[in-house]
Amino acid sequence: MHIVIVGDGKVGSTVAAQLSTEGHDIIIIDSNATALENAGNTMDIICVEGNGCSAALQKEAGVPEADLLIAATSADEVNMLCCLIGKKLGARHTIARVRNPEYFAQINLLKEELGLSMAVNPESAAAQEISRLLRFPSALQIEPFARGRVELVGLKVPENSVLDGMPLWALYKEFQVKILICVVQREDEVIIPSGDFVLHSGDRIHITAEHIEIERFFRVLGLFRNRARSVMIIGGSRLAYYLAKELISIKVRVKIIERDKARCEYLCEMLPEAVIIHADGTDKEVLQEEGLEKTDALVTLTGMDEENIIVGLYAKAMKVAKVIVKINKLSFTEILDKMDIDSFISPKAIAANNIVRYVRAMQNSVGSSNVETLHHLINEQVEAVEFKVREKSGVVGVPLKNLKTKENILVATIIRDGKIIIPGGNDTIEIGDNVIIVTAGRHLNDLREIRVGSYYEL
Repeated sequence: MHIVIVGDGKVGSTVAAQLSTEGHDIIIIDSNATALENAGNTMDIICVEGNGCSAALQKEAGVPEADLLIAATSADEVNMLCCLIGKKLGARHTIARVRNPEYFAQINLLKEELGLSMAVNPESAAAQEISRLLRFPSALQIEPFARGRVELVGLKVPENSVLDGMPLWALYKEFQVKILICVVQREDEVIIPSGDFVLHSGDRIHITAEHIEIERFFRVLGLFRNRARSVMIIGGSRLAYYLAKELISIKVRVKIIERDKARCEYLCEMLPEAVIIHADGTDKEVLQEEGLEKTDALVTLTGMDEENIIVGLYAKAMKVAKVIVKINKLSFTEILDKMDIDSFISPKAIAANNIVRYVRAMQNSVGSSNVETLHHLINEQVEAVEFKVREKSGVVGVPLKNLKTKENILVATIIRDGKIIIPGGNDTIEIGDNVIIVTAGRHLNDLREIRVGSYYEL
């Protein structure tokens, strides 16, 4: 596909890197020559310097023939104007990054008037993900599928856990819970396990099931914790605003500590139910005075990764039950995994993930299946993809024990007429099903790609 991206910032560069590795023709437009030079040196893309709102420059970049135009600059107004011009020039689809709460509140109207195919709000999406983690604080990561009916949840096997030394086939016999462990991270190794795989303490595992079954599993392991009732947020950014709105709506007590006075005044006006503190949230004495040790959860959302990590580590040392840290740089994930912090959140990665999902859905919209949901796990080493089965193919009607799948591919869940099926060897994939596939080292665009010898062999 021919894709033009306006804006080589955090979101734009992340999307470009992902889509270029999947074989798409990518052109980036940006006025920053240095950023373009770096992008051109690290990615197989074409760079065009200039103003993305210029119709002449868009024509030069091939927007009239583009399958997709993505506007991801730092200015919402610029993004919407870029998409409007691109649509008028002939771009098939347009996606705009829209962050301002006032704009995003009327996004349906804007999409209709501007002809947008999709609007991406990294902060709002990140806020929803953080909110899910605070509702179920026992989990390290939660990814929803099938419109929330199925979840993929991450946890770390604790020391002296009953899971230590247990093969996967014994899980149901031991606990009577309908779950599937679909990914295991053991140190630097990522494994799509078979039934004979044996768990060890320290393993990071991802399980998929209905929420009630996952909750039962955590309870029998003694890991379940009730949802957070009070949350302290460090930094009063747009993300903090969206998160506070989410939490207040479910009756969670919210305290935001922000060092900028004008921003505090704005938050006081927009969030009357929250407590807004004008202070430096990275100061140890301030944290103590504001009751860090008594809060259920801490979320660090400053603009600096280093500050967020340091405050997060201090909170864990103070025995705060749930600590969530926002990060922008994902290049040191191996180090982050070794830190005593519950969860890391990257808004740009979440936004990029949503855009990539849309692109995959565009690619196979006329095929036998379509991408409904897409999540990346473990520093993008693993994909969990939800497909809607729409036509007969070589994977339909075949018992899974007879379906020869490619290496490192697992059929994790089948959703049929609202019923959740944790599949066994005798189960089949049928037309109308939603199917969740977990894979390591592959990018799946169509369900047929899972079969050995398929036309879609990678």
